[in-house]
Parts: sequence; C-alpha cells; structure tokens
Amino acid sequence: MALLVTACHRGDSSQFVAVLGRIRGGRPPAFDPGLHRWCHAVECDINQLKQNRGMATRHDKLAVHFEATLAIAAIDQWLKAS
Repeated sequence: MALLVTACHRGDSSQFVAVLGRIRGGRPPAFDPGLHRWCHAVECDINQLKQNRGMATRHDKLAVHFEATLAIAAIDQWLKAS
C-alpha cells in the first residue's frame, strides 16, 4: 500500500480523510470472512517458512536456487508436522 498523503499539520488532516474516503476506523464495509481466512492461512505458512534461517536470509541471483531452498524448507516443515 502506497502512502498517499501525510498529515503533518492540523490543516492537512481534512485532505488525508478525503483521500481515504472514510473518517472512522474499523472493519472495511466489504469484509469477506472466507477471503480473510484464506489470506491468514497463507500468511501463517509464509511465516513458518521464514522461521527456517536458510529461507529467511536468501539473496540469490538465480530463481532456481531460491526455489530449491524454498522446496527444502517446505519439505522440512512437512516432515516436522508428520
């Protein structure tokens, strides 16, 4: 998400609210519980892969090396679960 406007001064806050389109916080009106559940599961899986030190610190030049590390981390995670 890109930062559209920063509210540095008191007068800027009305512009900030105009850009966001709503004044109050809270749950957005188009909340989909099924989509949220799926996104949360994907985020949890990615965070579990990041717990593997080799996966978290990869800066490969080739995508093949990164994919191989990802496969090894996923297999390791799958073996620990069984």
